[in-house]
Amino acid sequence: MKIQRFRHKFNAKPTELDGIKFASKKEAQYYADLKLRQAAGLVLFFLRQVPFHLPGNIRYVCDFAEFLADGEVRFVDVKGFKTDMYKLKVKQVKDVYGVTIEEA
Repeated sequence: MKIQRFRHKFNAKPTELDGIKFASKKEAQYYADLKLRQAAGLVLFFLRQVPFHLPGNIRYVCDFAEFLADGEVRFVDVKGFKTDMYKLKVKQVKDVYGVTIEEA
């Protein structure tokens, strides 16, 4: 019996770092960079997989919320490919919450 391996439709390679499973190598690398910036004192703390509840019982999950030492809060989504649904949800987040989602 042959076992089929799951392949992501955008060729993202699931990666584990610090016991955390990330959707892609790029997202795991961004997390590692955030930890370095936190150790340097530039980032006070950060959250992963931050949900935004949108009209119509729709939910958008942002990869990272960063709380910087200068008081700024950044919402960052690590993207390799932007789907039409992603673009629509990001626009809705901005309209509903007044928050801009940055892309890494």
